[in-house]
Parts: sequence; C-alpha cells; structure tokens
Amino acid sequence: MKYLTLAFLAYILYACGTKTNGTQSGVERRQYTAQQNPVEVMVLQNSTFKKELVNNGKLVALRKSELQFRVGEQLEKLNVKNGDKVKAGQIIATLNSFTYQQQLTTAQIQLKRTKLEMQKVLIAQGYNATDSATVPPNSYEIAMVRSGYAEAVQNYKTAVFNLESTRLAVPFSGIVANLKQKQYDRVSSGSSFCTLIDDSEFEAEFQIVESEVGDIRIGYEVQLIPFSDQTVYTGRVSEINPIIDENGLILVKAVVKNPGRLMDGMNVKVMVEKEIPVQLVVPKSAVLLRDNQEVLFKCTRDSVAFWTYIQTTGENTTSYSVIAHPDKGAKLESGDTIIVSGNLNLAHESKVVVK
Repeated sequence: MKYLTLAFLAYILYACGTKTNGTQSGVERRQYTAQQNPVEVMVLQNSTFKKELVNNGKLVALRKSELQFRVGEQLEKLNVKNGDKVKAGQIIATLNSFTYQQQLTTAQIQLKRTKLEMQKVLIAQGYNATDSATVPPNSYEIAMVRSGYAEAVQNYKTAVFNLESTRLAVPFSGIVANLKQKQYDRVSSGSSFCTLIDDSEFEAEFQIVESEVGDIRIGYEVQLIPFSDQTVYTGRVSEINPIIDENGLILVKAVVKNPGRLMDGMNVKVMVEKEIPVQLVVPKSAVLLRDNQEVLFKCTRDSVAFWTYIQTTGENTTSYSVIAHPDKGAKLESGDTIIVSGNLNLAHESKVVVK
C-alpha cells in the first residue's frame, strides 16, 4: 500500500509538470509571433481636385400643356392612351359633331339671306350692289348692320370655330399623360382632357445653400442620377434664381436631354463639379477619425507608419483634398507616401508591410 501511494504521487507530479511546460511553450510561441500590417500606399502629388456639390432635385418638362376641348359633347373617337407618343398637329380625340354641323349649316343659310337683304339696301341707296368697291365704306357698313349681314358673318365664324373645336389636335410633339376620359364619355368645355409633355429634354430643379453660390455658374456641367436606376446623365446649368429665400437657399435649374428613360417629376441626385487646381488629393480610405481629429498615415522608406494630423478642404464622391493641420505642427507635402488601405488598426510608428 505504501508503494502504491508513492507511485500515484509521482504520476501526479509528472502530469502537472508536463501541462506547465506545454502552457509555457504556447505563451512563448504567441509572444514571439511577428505582427503583420499589410498596407497599400500611394505617392502624394499636386493635382486638380474636382469639388462636388451634391443636392437632390426634381425633373420638370420644359414644355407641358393641359389640353382641353373648347366645346362640350360626347367623346366619339379616342385615338391615344397614356404614354403614347404624338406629333404636332396630330388629332388625338374627336367629339360628336352633329350639333355643331347643324349650327354651321344654319349660319350659312342666315349668311346668304342677310347678304341679299344688304344688296337690297345698297340698291335702294343707288349703289351697284355687285361691286362693293364703288360703295363708300360708311354706307357699306350701315347696309351690313341694317340687313343683319354683319351679325350673320360673326355667327358663321363662331359656327366654323365650334365645329373645328370638336377635334383636339396637339400643339407640339410629346407624350400623352393624365388621360382619364373613355370613349362615349361626356366631355365638358374648358375641362382638362389630358396633359401633353415634351419629354425630349427636362429641367432639373434643385437648391443650393448661400455659401455654395460661388461654386456654380451658368453653363457648368452637372451630373444627374435618378433615384430609380442610378444611370448618370449629363446636363448644364441654365438658370440661377438671383434671390435667396428665407431658408438661405437658392433655386438652380439645369437642362438635360432625355435619351428615353427620364420622366417628368422624377427625383434625381444632382452633382456639380468645380475644378480646383494644385491640391493634395487622397482617396477617402486614407483619412481616419481619431479622437475627433482627421488623420492619415505617412509611410517612411523603412516601412514605418507615422500618424499625421490633417484637415480636409474639399470632398467629392471618392476623394478628399487635404492639408497638414496648421495647429498640430504636422507636415504634408507632394512626394510623401500615404497609406490608403490597411490603416484602420495602425498606431503611430507601427511597422507595416507594403503590398
């Protein structure tokens, strides 16, 4: 029994010693594993920075008209539907014309009758009724009024106008929208029948803040990106309203050609670019925020990262224009090597491996 106890204690001591040695070896291995900081770099150069003003806007058709019939009747023919393309002068709808044709016929009869009456008046005054050029203007006008011919002429013109108004022709080429009437519906005179939109080009209306007014001019190129498909369209600033509203905003318009997918009322992102020469430009990935301060890392020739305080002076979709922070004693100049990726976990004077 005594020998069994001694043997068991010896086994426990051997086992504990083995675990301790194993643990120490693992710690030593972790302690001496070299930390890798792979990074990508770029050489800083003076270049032209494209400053972007980014705003939300809306497309508005340059030509847009509410079409309506000048007379009322039952809709006899409807030749279009919403979304149809039409050409200037095209007849898109026709009303029942029977009533207005009858009015024209009555007006024609009245015109002939009163013309005979006017001739009788002229003859009674001793004039040649078949040659109006020989009748003094005053006498001719009096004869027209007494005979009722002047009124008949006006009634005839009105009847012709009303008959022609039973056909609705478009004033310019475009696309039909907001059409709600169906064939055989009763159409009222003066009520909106449909909307005609010239969709060949649009104006993008957007607003800029007062501080941005110096960064935009008429003729500047703009990029328009619809919220729906992210396609980029190019336009130019056409109008700047010279009034600042109560919110400190200025209305700006830019004209853009429509290749076929733009629509009236479409919401778009508007980007205006202004080129600023001789700037230090870095990708956005190079700039970090540490302790609420903007910083980037410079890389030395011996692959050491140096924390550098900066200030961003401009921004666009992909880049910043930067300068060394004037209050931090930082230095940044053309020719410096800047770390642009792999910098999220770097500390000052970290050793890095340039990819």
